[in-house]
Amino acid sequence: MTNVDNKDVDLTDIEIQQCPYNAYKKLRNENPVYQDPKTGFFIITKYQDVRRVLTDPKNFSNSIGAAGQREKANINSEHVRKGIELFEENGWVPAPTLAARDDPNHKEMRSIFDQAFRPKRIKEIDPDVERLSYKLIENFLSDGYCDWVKQFSIPLPLKIIGVQMGIEDEEDLWKIKNSTDAFFHRIGMMLSEEEELKTIEREIEGQHYFQPIFEQLRKCPNETLLSELVNTEIEAWGRTLNDNELHAEMMADTFVGGSETTTNALSAGIKLLIEKPDIWNKLKSDPYKYLKVFIEEVLRLESPVQSLMRHTVNNVELSGVNIPKGSVINVRYAAANRDEEFFENPEEIDLERKKPGSHLAFGSGIHHCLGAPLARRELYWGFKAALDSFDEIKFSEGKNTFRYHPHYLLRSLKELHIEFIPTK
Repeated sequence: MTNVDNKDVDLTDIEIQQCPYNAYKKLRNENPVYQDPKTGFFIITKYQDVRRVLTDPKNFSNSIGAAGQREKANINSEHVRKGIELFEENGWVPAPTLAARDDPNHKEMRSIFDQAFRPKRIKEIDPDVERLSYKLIENFLSDGYCDWVKQFSIPLPLKIIGVQMGIEDEEDLWKIKNSTDAFFHRIGMMLSEEEELKTIEREIEGQHYFQPIFEQLRKCPNETLLSELVNTEIEAWGRTLNDNELHAEMMADTFVGGSETTTNALSAGIKLLIEKPDIWNKLKSDPYKYLKVFIEEVLRLESPVQSLMRHTVNNVELSGVNIPKGSVINVRYAAANRDEEFFENPEEIDLERKKPGSHLAFGSGIHHCLGAPLARRELYWGFKAALDSFDEIKFSEGKNTFRYHPHYLLRSLKELHIEFIPTK
C-alpha cells in the first residue's frame, strides 16, 4: 500500500470532517483500502469496493455493532463500558439494532419494518408530507428569513415520523428529539467521557418516556407504526420485540434513521442551491423534469450518512489489499459517491445525469435503507415547497458559520440562515 500521511486523512479530525472530500479523493487515488493507524479501521473509498462490501454479507458482517467496533479499535472504549453500566443502573441496555444484525436474524426482524414501510403506507402518508412542507414555510414566509435547519429541515421529518409513531404532541416530539440528538452525538465517536455519559443520561430520559407507552400498547394496540413494532410477533423467534430491542429501535432505526438523514439532506440541498444559482433557476423552470434528479444528486454529493461499519468474517482481498478476518471495515459511502471511475464529473450537480439513483447514499444489498422511499418523498415535497414559495434565496450575511457537527459517521449542518423573496 502507498504510504499516506495520516495527518492528511485522519477522519476523526474535526476540521477534516467539516469538508472531508479532498481527504476521500486522496485515499481513492493513492490508497483506496487504507488501514488507519489511529483506529485500526480499514477505510474503503472506491465505489466498486464499497459495493462489494455492502453486497457480500458472507464475508462482511454487520453484527459487531458500533460499541463493539469502538472497543476493538480502542476508541473511547472505556466510555463504552461505563455507558453500559449507566444503562444497566438507570434504564435499558440497547440491544443490537436492525442495522447491526446479520441474516437470518436481520431478515426476521426487518420483516416488521418492511410491512410498516410498505408502498401503500408511504402513499397514504404523502399528502401529509406535502401539507406539512408548505405549512412549515408559511410559518416564516412573511419574515423573509429563517434558520432553514431549525425551522424546516428538522421539524419536517421529525413530525412525519412522529405521526407514524402516534406521537403528535409538539412538546413530546421535542423531548424525544433531545434524547435522539444525544444518541446521534454518542455514536459519532467524538465525545469526551463526561460528554458521552451525559448523552446517555438524556437517552435514558427518552427510554423512560417510551416505556409506559410500550406497556400501554401491549394492553391496547392501535393503528400506529409503534403499535406494530410493539405487538407484531416475529414468527421465527416466537415472540415480539423485548424492551431492550424496542428502546434501541426508537433511537436508531425510527427517530434517528427516520428523520436525521432526511434533515441533513434537506439542509445540504438548500445550501447547494444557494451556492449554484444556475441549478436553482433550472429547477424553478421545470421542477417536474429536474427535481427528482436533483434529489439524487444531493444524496450522492453530500451523503448524509458518510460511512458505516462492517467487520470481516473471513480473510478477504479488496483492491489488491489483504484484510485479515476480524478486521473492522469503515465503508465510506460519501467517498464512493464521488468516485471518478464510476461517475462523470462527480463533484458537480448534473441534472441530466444518466442513472442518477446509482449512488450508494442509502446503502445496497440486504441492508439497503428501508426508509428510503419515505425519505425521497420528504425531500421531494421539502424542495418543491421551497421552489414554489421563494423567488430568490441567499445566505444571511454574517450569520452562518457553515459548521458541521463533529461526527465520524454522519454529516449534519448545525444551522443555515437564509433570506428569501417570497413568490408573488
